[in-house]
Amino acid sequence: MKRVLVVDDNPDILDALDLLLSLHDYQVITASTIKEALFCAHNQRVDLIIQDMNFSQGTTVGEEGKSLFYQLKEIIPDIPIILITAWSQLETAIELVKAGASDYLPKPWNDNKLLEIINTNIASATESTSCQKKLSVTDKNQKVTPFIVESQPMKQLIATAEKVASSDISVLITGANGSGKERIADYIHQNSPRSSNPFIKVNMGALANELMEAELFGAVKGAYTGSTATRIGRFEAANGGTLFLDEIGNLSLAGQMKLLRVLQTGQFERVGSSETISVDVRVISATNSNLKQAIIDNLFREDLYYRLNVVEINVPPLASRQDDIIPLARHFVSKTHHLSESAAKLLKQQLWPGNVRELENHCQRAMVMCAGNELLPEHFNFYTNTVRTENLNKSKKSLKANVDKSYLQLILDKHQWVISRAAEELGLSRQALYRRIEKYQLRQEASNESES
Repeated sequence: MKRVLVVDDNPDILDALDLLLSLHDYQVITASTIKEALFCAHNQRVDLIIQDMNFSQGTTVGEEGKSLFYQLKEIIPDIPIILITAWSQLETAIELVKAGASDYLPKPWNDNKLLEIINTNIASATESTSCQKKLSVTDKNQKVTPFIVESQPMKQLIATAEKVASSDISVLITGANGSGKERIADYIHQNSPRSSNPFIKVNMGALANELMEAELFGAVKGAYTGSTATRIGRFEAANGGTLFLDEIGNLSLAGQMKLLRVLQTGQFERVGSSETISVDVRVISATNSNLKQAIIDNLFREDLYYRLNVVEINVPPLASRQDDIIPLARHFVSKTHHLSESAAKLLKQQLWPGNVRELENHCQRAMVMCAGNELLPEHFNFYTNTVRTENLNKSKKSLKANVDKSYLQLILDKHQWVISRAAEELGLSRQALYRRIEKYQLRQEASNESES
């Protein structure tokens, strides 16, 4: 079980994070002072740290958090550190991201976003020390791809990513949720001439529309309600490095216009300011939506689309790269567990609508359910309705061509159309699931409606 150290002087925050992380199979260690945090770092095994920026009553500038961060980095330099901060300390937090912090989140944080960041960083840290067989793809600096790859489609994709990494062109990464778009972006940055500079990530889908421009371009004090100090945006934080814009299709039209100008000129103004700021930033974007249709619907600028999409990399769904399923599953299970042949066979029979993320979730649940060290089919949480399963097996080829619609109906029926549960299993936000329900004109079956 992975161990997370949470450092905050507020007992309510410690309790909230302890409960949240424990429910998701993390072992939580809490510290309410800098002294306690350093003691834990020296004397206990820690896989990830979440730390606040202030620990004394009345302090708001973030200097205590800054000091703690650098001390922790000296003790355990390779452990991911996530900062939780108020907007007034945002500039300090961005400084620490440049110095090696994994990410930061404002208070109050979004639980799903925090869990996503934790999962990503722990997975990355684990892979860096894993003895699992990996495909070694190196450039002139001998950097190694972080991917576990056996399938030909992924080998070709990585070869393409390696080629574009050496240039400064904009890249658009497309593919379904959970397929690994962020990992591709990280690979491109790490193998680029900008690798020693910041790699800043922004999930556009997790930001309210009114905060998007401030998040990207910064804002001066008083620019909007609650803006109590001038803050720098993600473009400034990424200066000299790479900015990864995930779920780019969610950017407002006003934000799109401003982003287009930055891509054309390298210049922008903070929200509420007329001062022009110049930056040198490479932009990599990603989306799981159809931007060409969004252009037709006047929801996305065509000129911006072609600026972002100089090279498009499409990440194939896990169902179309079956050779990767078992190597990935063996990677996700801990050293104390192993897959039985029957479990491996079962995993290869699934179509994985939630892609790699869903596979990882199933592996984690299986380890919890397993009393021994051998993972069997019954330890995995699959829908087993006999009639539907037989129908799926009979029409497997046709389902692969239409995996989204068929499996959306399957998972929705499984959870009796409780949207939050279905969205979690699919690796989608509730809003994204609602959009797909409308797109495919899905409906709850009569038998399920009567049961509810």
